[in-house]
Amino acid sequence: MLAAIGTAIGSLALLGLVLGGILGLASHYLKVEGNPLTAQALALLPGSQCGQCGYVGCGQAAEALTAGTAPPTVCPPGGRAVAEALGSLLGKTVDLAGVAEKAPTVAHVNENLCVGCTKCFKRCPTDAIMGANNMIHSVFADACIGCEKCFEVCPTECIEMRPVAPTLQTWFWPNPALATA
Repeated sequence: MLAAIGTAIGSLALLGLVLGGILGLASHYLKVEGNPLTAQALALLPGSQCGQCGYVGCGQAAEALTAGTAPPTVCPPGGRAVAEALGSLLGKTVDLAGVAEKAPTVAHVNENLCVGCTKCFKRCPTDAIMGANNMIHSVFADACIGCEKCFEVCPTECIEMRPVAPTLQTWFWPNPALATA
């Protein structure tokens, strides 16, 4: 009986080693090389996967950038800084006339107006809105990326976009040269 159990364990271990080796070889010889420029463009994008650019996520936007089908100003949350960085990475001149630089915002629900329609949290790409049908909704400010998708679909206009209040984690020392200008 013990010999049969030992044989079964040994054969399963041998099978696992052989199949693992085959998978290792297949991954080495059949791998698809990606565009290294796509990885660099993806590193420059915010990574919030908000979809404001018209693509499903930042990965698809980076692929479109490197393929030349999207302009360097494709990312609205990134603003001017990301557009300039993408332009220099891709070697393209960037027209920043249409790029608006705005301060980061988070959504806030006015609880007196919320009817619990659930349209807002169905549109939220980061699941920052908590609530249920016919109940008041609330926003987790730490998870909100300020994409304004919930703001657009709210039928009672109970959602407003508020500027992000500085905290100890987000506060930074302003540039003295810019403060005196």
